[in-house]
Amino acid sequence: MSVGDVSKRILLGRKLRSSQLGETLLPKRIALPVFASDALSSVAYAPDEVFIMLAVAGASTYVWSWKIGLAVAVVMLTVIASYRQTVHAYPSGGGDYEVATVNLGRNAGVTVASALLVDYVLTVAVSISSASQYAAGAIPPLIGHEATVGVIAVALLTAMNLRGVRESGAFFAVPTYLFMVAILGMCAYGLLRLVAGDLPDAESANLVIEPQPGWEEPLTQIGLMFLLARAFSSGCAALTGVEAISNGVPAFRKPKSRNAATTLLMLGLIAITMMMSVIVLAKQMMIRYVDPHELDRLRTSSGGAVPEGYDQHPVISQIAAGVFDHFPPGFYFVVTVTGIILVLAANTAFNGFPVLGSILAHDGLAPRSLGSRGDRLAYSNGIVFLAALSMLLIWVFDAETTKLIQLYIVGVFVSFNLSQLGMIRHWTRHLRTERDPAVRRRMMRSRAINTFGLGMTAVVLVIVLITKFLAGAWITILAMGFFFLVMQAIGRHYARVELELAADEQDKVMPTRVHAIVLASKLHKPTLRALAFARATRPNVLEAIYVSVDAKATSRLLEEWDERHLDIPLKVLHSPYREVVRPIVEYTQEIRRASPRGVVAVYIPEYVVGRWWEQLLHNQTALRLKGRLLFTPGVMVISVPYQLRSSQAAEERRRDDVRVHAGDLRRGRVASRGDRQDER
Repeated sequence: MSVGDVSKRILLGRKLRSSQLGETLLPKRIALPVFASDALSSVAYAPDEVFIMLAVAGASTYVWSWKIGLAVAVVMLTVIASYRQTVHAYPSGGGDYEVATVNLGRNAGVTVASALLVDYVLTVAVSISSASQYAAGAIPPLIGHEATVGVIAVALLTAMNLRGVRESGAFFAVPTYLFMVAILGMCAYGLLRLVAGDLPDAESANLVIEPQPGWEEPLTQIGLMFLLARAFSSGCAALTGVEAISNGVPAFRKPKSRNAATTLLMLGLIAITMMMSVIVLAKQMMIRYVDPHELDRLRTSSGGAVPEGYDQHPVISQIAAGVFDHFPPGFYFVVTVTGIILVLAANTAFNGFPVLGSILAHDGLAPRSLGSRGDRLAYSNGIVFLAALSMLLIWVFDAETTKLIQLYIVGVFVSFNLSQLGMIRHWTRHLRTERDPAVRRRMMRSRAINTFGLGMTAVVLVIVLITKFLAGAWITILAMGFFFLVMQAIGRHYARVELELAADEQDKVMPTRVHAIVLASKLHKPTLRALAFARATRPNVLEAIYVSVDAKATSRLLEEWDERHLDIPLKVLHSPYREVVRPIVEYTQEIRRASPRGVVAVYIPEYVVGRWWEQLLHNQTALRLKGRLLFTPGVMVISVPYQLRSSQAAEERRRDDVRVHAGDLRRGRVASRGDRQDER
């Protein structure tokens, strides 16, 4: 086993057989943290964004915070109810993409796929960037190096996911459940203190928020509506990640659709409870929260500026500090698991993106390599591709969450809308042929749910586009357009290649003649083996070719050729400019032109070596020649390998490594004696 193989086993674990795919499927208790960590983690920043938007006009508008939270909750419940219909109707894992493609056409499907791909990349970038900011706040030496921390975190997540869905799910389950316990426990205790009347104010309660320029005057009705729309669109960040379950249905245990629908419902109830509790507690504790880049708008109760170096803690951090004012371990527990969950939230994208990529690859809209499973039965190429794009985005935006979050949401709501419209058409089409009254009633109920969902998500999409377009949403739209054009181009390429490769009757026609050429650099064993192999194929013409760049070497070769009495003619191609590849290519082209219906077979002797550095010392001319000849019509390139001793030693080491080691039977790497007898 090579050093690369050993490193791969250490990082990823032992290979899994294709028959073990069922062992990687997830029960609901693991599927919930795997697919819901993104939506649940939005509790760590969605309420913050709501308060930041409302603070534009001062703290007096915080009275609307719980109403905005309620509106977001209604939209989330509607979307979840709609996706519960989707996972039952389309359990193959295509999710929004499959729904749109089947019911609205290929272009709609590609649009949804573009939106989802962008949103998955942004999910990783936003979550990891936010976690990097938390880490820099806790560890001062990391300040200014947030992008580097984010890239390293993405690399670690990539390694975990390459080990397989089940193993990464088990790893992420504990922190996700701890986050649920931390937030729900904090909120429950805080609400109990609220009822008891001893809930303390937040650390920022004594501050005053100055409105932004232009918002100082009393708000008009239009101004208030616009402000609430901005806050609502920012709060809708809580809906990101909901669609991941519909894309990940194949990863669930049977019954897949029912388990996925149940997980969706649990996700919705938990996320809404957490979000509403945080917003209510933040309002009751009189938290004052502004954009981190606008801390100069905060004033003390006496009207003075906040102290220099004032650190504005996130909403959850301020709530935890107040609720657990007499129990510091509770505060540190909440803050720690919140930071961890922001990193793990990216895991939702690492499970959704590769599955979607494999479906797109199967449909010819993405490179076929995205549809291949790796050693651990995960879609390794999709995981690596997502990681590379996310790292690039984090590095370009320097891990600034405030900038990245403006790009968020647009893609997911585009897919929401097209998915709901596709489901409406799905139910309408089936209602035309269904005659069972009970089934028709269920279909009509499902169509009504999807219709209401389309109305809600369409309104949200319009609000998001209006309020976030200039703030950065235009970048998301451009990225979606780029992915759309790339996938369309890939689809056209695969369609063109398939049409070009389609077999017809002319493919059965035998070539009129075969002109075989054996390349000879010296008269040694590799050349003699290639000559013997070429002779065994019985071509119409067989000759050896030598490119002369040195007169003495050419004379010596001709003498050796005559001494051995070889009955195969040796043709010398003179190369005054010492080129080797060009004369051979031109000669084969001349033969091809002389016999258009014939075939030129070029036999190239190659050394097989056992060490990677030896490959750099041999076969370079052969590689260049093959690269040129492969583009020449009617020319067949045949490699004739000759194994050097180093390759034989490498093969012996590989065979020796196959011996049975302690623990192999327990780990399933070898069959037991009884199993081998059964096979006989």
